[in-house]
Amino acid sequence: MTRYVLMTMLLAVPLAAAPATESLSFTKVWTHGHATPRQISEIPAFDHKTSTIWVAGVVGVDVLDAAAGTLVEHIDVTAYGLVNSVAIHNGLAAFVIEAAPDRRLPGVVVFYDTRTRQPIGDPVTVGALPDMLTFTHDGSRLLVANEATPNPIADAPYTLTQDPPGTVSIIDVETRTVIATAGFENVPRLGTNLRTNVGMDFEPEYIAVEKDGSRAFVTIQEANAIAVLDLSTNAFTEIIGLGGKDFSLPENIFDPKDNNTVDFVAANAKGLYMPDGIVSYKVRGQTYLVLANEGDYREDNVDRSAAGSAPYSAAAPLDRLRISNRDSSPGNLYAAGARSFSIRDAEGTIVYDSGSILDTEAHKRGVYDDGRSRDKGVEPEGVALMDIAGRTYAFVGLERTTSSAIAVFDITNPYDVDFLDMIVTPGDVSPEGLAAFELRGNFYLAIANEIVAPVAATTHTTLYRVDRAKH
Repeated sequence: MTRYVLMTMLLAVPLAAAPATESLSFTKVWTHGHATPRQISEIPAFDHKTSTIWVAGVVGVDVLDAAAGTLVEHIDVTAYGLVNSVAIHNGLAAFVIEAAPDRRLPGVVVFYDTRTRQPIGDPVTVGALPDMLTFTHDGSRLLVANEATPNPIADAPYTLTQDPPGTVSIIDVETRTVIATAGFENVPRLGTNLRTNVGMDFEPEYIAVEKDGSRAFVTIQEANAIAVLDLSTNAFTEIIGLGGKDFSLPENIFDPKDNNTVDFVAANAKGLYMPDGIVSYKVRGQTYLVLANEGDYREDNVDRSAAGSAPYSAAAPLDRLRISNRDSSPGNLYAAGARSFSIRDAEGTIVYDSGSILDTEAHKRGVYDDGRSRDKGVEPEGVALMDIAGRTYAFVGLERTTSSAIAVFDITNPYDVDFLDMIVTPGDVSPEGLAAFELRGNFYLAIANEIVAPVAATTHTTLYRVDRAKH
């Protein structure tokens, strides 16, 4: 079936009249500073069996007491490489680890018992640069996004003679073996603005598993796409280009200049959505995808230029805007990222986009970083969902604000979304990963912040309690 992503504006097709949105309140419970040298707070996962939060970041995983925020144990993984993510299901933790120093080599997944905090079995070999992993909802399989980028070379283009293939490894959890490796060769390509001209293959970034376990949806960030993985055949069925967002529309105003003056304007440029984080949820039996539209270029920066440079020669205010030189032409500029979060249906059609809300709200709260204006704005990166009393809330982490900021939306009706609030945490910067969970009848949001302000040797994980506002 042919499907195309054609829409860049909001669809006004409500499912039904919804009750008035209830407000939420947020109480900071604790902040933990990670003291182990080179340990970064990147990805958190909650374990219901032990009431602990496991935080992955580079050299290991810190296990924290969820109630007190104190360190239970640091698990060093440097014997295997560098850890990128952690996922937990029913007392089983899985770490995904890239090879070091050569990340082009196969990575591994290592399993741990969350009670004993001891490894279980041998490491499972997966693809190159495994960056993220997630269990299926029944815990029977583990999906690993193998991003597979070349080694970085400072101030020089990639050497692409050995660019490993991007894939998704599918692991049978009971046997702890890879039962399939899903690749992208000969997969049908649909949609618009699918980037295939950047000199690299498709590189999986993040995975969301459909509630019934029949499919998974994989963001391919640099390609501006989502790939659909059939979990009955363990093969991709389609790659969907996600189109572009029109910054000339009044609801999509943005600040394209880093000139120490924040000025949101409508201007003749577009943004490629290029999502990072993705989660799925169901409404009336239909699957919807929630995406953080961060944007990304190649690490060696050979696919970007300033819009004022030749041959584009864009005038102010677009002259300093960073654009994709693989997608742009004079008068038709494409930047990386949509500076928003979106909701799409399972076919990839957009049903909601947050427009300019993320950037403008960050500015209202005094945390907008004008130094990022020409690039990707606040850079929405991670997203987590929380269900409270029949309503669904989305938490969107903003990586590039002067203090850690999480935007909160009521997405109960994907066609009628409400912005509720923004959680700002002075002293924390750059939220990378989020984990929403319930513990003893209360709801919590764990935020992994890669940087602290001012920059110091430790990074922070912060926990908030989320309550429905009392009326």
